[in-house]
Amino acid sequence: MKPIIRVENLGKHYRLGARQRPAYGTLRDALTGAVRAPFRRLRRGDAASGGDQNFWALREVGFEVNSGEAVGFIGRNGAGKSTLLKVLSRVTEPTVGRAELYGRLGSLLEVGTGFHPELTGRENIYLNGAILGMKRAEIARQFDEIVAFSEIERFLDTPVKHYSSGMYTRLAFAVAAHLEPEVLVVDEVLAVGDAAFQKKCLNKMGSAARAGRTVLFVSHNMTAMQSLCARAIWLDEGRVVADGKSGEVVSAYLQTSFSSRAEQVWDDPATAPGSETVRLHSARVRPADGAPSDPITVKTPFVLEFEYWNLRPETELNLSLILVNEEGTVLFNTGPADEPGGLGRRFPAGLFRSVCYVPGGLMNDGAIRVQLYVVKDQSVVLSTHEDVLAFDVREDAASRKFSYGKVIGAVRPVLDWNTEQITEGQS
Repeated sequence: MKPIIRVENLGKHYRLGARQRPAYGTLRDALTGAVRAPFRRLRRGDAASGGDQNFWALREVGFEVNSGEAVGFIGRNGAGKSTLLKVLSRVTEPTVGRAELYGRLGSLLEVGTGFHPELTGRENIYLNGAILGMKRAEIARQFDEIVAFSEIERFLDTPVKHYSSGMYTRLAFAVAAHLEPEVLVVDEVLAVGDAAFQKKCLNKMGSAARAGRTVLFVSHNMTAMQSLCARAIWLDEGRVVADGKSGEVVSAYLQTSFSSRAEQVWDDPATAPGSETVRLHSARVRPADGAPSDPITVKTPFVLEFEYWNLRPETELNLSLILVNEEGTVLFNTGPADEPGGLGRRFPAGLFRSVCYVPGGLMNDGAIRVQLYVVKDQSVVLSTHEDVLAFDVREDAASRKFSYGKVIGAVRPVLDWNTEQITEGQS
């Protein structure tokens, strides 16, 4: 079977500080180039004397994707994932090698890509469809579905320059997903906005894959990626490290990239991570009893503690914690909505602390990562903090003698058992 995507010895080279030259020249470019020429020669001289300004975002990348496959791309920030998708989407050209794609491609790489700010949502749907090669009749046939999916009916005839980032995301994804491309390319743009809409987008991508369309998906959400993609490609420093079953590749990636991070502190609310509504002051994990430096074992009760500034009075806030193991499996999801009076609580402006108590005898041993979501009005995700904490749960010395190797299972709860004799003898 002929692959729908073939990538051979692909490389993308950038010169740091250099501007990409357009394919055509203008008088302004010529005059500007003449003025800058002496400075460029000076910089080249500096580089020749030891300053290396060259950067390979991709190098010797090769793989094939068959029609109907859903493939996830994972790796640290700067690994080359987005650059690869931009090459496949023909946003940028490769420096060396080739990427062959057979079929119509719909891509969602950045919020509002391809939208004209002065045009309305209605006009941009038709514009995007035309860019993707759709006929007007095809766009009209899908129009009502696109609008219903994007949930922006009231603002359909408003110029998109007045849209929020969440509205941009809704409309952009709806257009890309409903115009029936053979290949759907989605970068990590679904990390903003409404949690319910994120779930709807993942379901739509799953439906597209089941319908035989090819999906390329970049995400730091390993659980979502594994649920959608049977295959994963791990990139690091622009090269393919592993290509195989998503569970195996994700497990290898998480084990390699794990670094313990039991505490983080941000002292300045102006630069702390978060949004204009809430910013983090600190995040830490520690044993519930004993010193913060004591190890956490499978029997140790521990606490997850977060301090944060609420910057807008009367905001209904909630935290959502997701604990993920080294295989990318979600262990559990919790938040202070379970706290008495927590649901629907409105916060005045100020610094707050939320503490989650995790009992001993629940966790299995291994590396644990904590994802933190700050949510407003029980549905709108204000900010996402991947791997805000990372720590290791160790085997307990007293428990080790009762098992052979690692105990299987995502969690390892200590449960109450009772055994009693029913009858005497063998009968």
